[in-house]
Amino acid sequence: MTTPPSAAPTAPGVAVIGYAFMGKAHSHAWRNVGALRPGAPGVRRQVLVGRDADAVAVAADQYGWAESATDWRAVLERDDIDVVDVCVPGHLHAEVAIAALEAGKHVIAEKPLANSLGEAEKMVAAARAARAHGVQSMVGFNYRRVPALALARQHVAAGRIGEVRQVRIAYLQDWLADENAPMTWRLRRELAGSGALGDLASHAVDQVRHLLGQEVTGVNALTETFVRRRAGADGPEDVTVDDAAWSTLRTDGGAVVSLEVSRMASARKNAFGIEVYGSSGALRFDLESLNHLDVALDGADSFSRVLVTEPDHPYLDGWWPPGHVLGWDATFTHQAADFLAALASGEEPAPSFEDGLAVQRVLAAIEESAAAEGRTVHVEAAGVTTEGVEDR
Repeated sequence: MTTPPSAAPTAPGVAVIGYAFMGKAHSHAWRNVGALRPGAPGVRRQVLVGRDADAVAVAADQYGWAESATDWRAVLERDDIDVVDVCVPGHLHAEVAIAALEAGKHVIAEKPLANSLGEAEKMVAAARAARAHGVQSMVGFNYRRVPALALARQHVAAGRIGEVRQVRIAYLQDWLADENAPMTWRLRRELAGSGALGDLASHAVDQVRHLLGQEVTGVNALTETFVRRRAGADGPEDVTVDDAAWSTLRTDGGAVVSLEVSRMASARKNAFGIEVYGSSGALRFDLESLNHLDVALDGADSFSRVLVTEPDHPYLDGWWPPGHVLGWDATFTHQAADFLAALASGEEPAPSFEDGLAVQRVLAAIEESAAAEGRTVHVEAAGVTTEGVEDR
């Protein structure tokens, strides 16, 4: 492994690999992160990388990058790059992230961590080896950085809803509800790994683990592909991933979770709803109203609504006066800020690649259960068992 980037007096240089939806969201974050924390060094937005030279050059100019490139491997050899942000389709996550870590670059990889358990385990092994040399990594579950959800986690940890008994979590979108919607890479297993499972359930499972501080131990599940063929560039193609999934999860803390995800839910655009019910209270959140958290705390028998924009609320100290709400894009800025803060302090960023692997294990169990007509599948403990890698 090469020597990790030294503590330079200037801000770290960043390369984003991928320039479509997530590349744009992450570019927006890197552009704004320096303004979030007074006195923070910010970053040097060095290069945006993509396969199409003309298209990535246009995107780099639009997003404010110093330059564009098409060869991500050549970018990893550059001394002016300290951080590599992986925003490519899932089948490329392992290859790009592992190569970047071995080149001594700090890495953020978009969720889900990988397309398979095997790839995720290899990424964790690479992350652990790099960590020993001061090179850090993180998986991009940006919803951990929604202020209302961060506040919800504080309430659960403080015991303000008592012992968590049940959770309802649903992530519903409608962008595939039209059977005439065309084929995309997200509908091909070899590129995406899975459908609504990897795309949406990964967020849901991460929130279960993060909000509750518990691990999923078993699942019963059903998946469905409602539209099995869609129009491709060269004619109809088979859809090889799930359109929707339903699962009951059990945790090591005794909670029972009802999980539902779909990209076929007509009239739902980006509806990520979470309800947590405890022995002495409850919490309720809707991403389409992401500045609000409904709370019933300390034995209250009805909900009250909190506008999560006060200076003492999570992440709000770097933003606007109370009542001036934040948007979805702010979660990526918080993510970038947390990552940079961890690098500056020498701490390990979170969520780690190990967290990404734990989510991957649950997704794999859901697929296994669905293939077995809903039988219970126990989730392997969140350790890496490949040869030469220590268990957690």
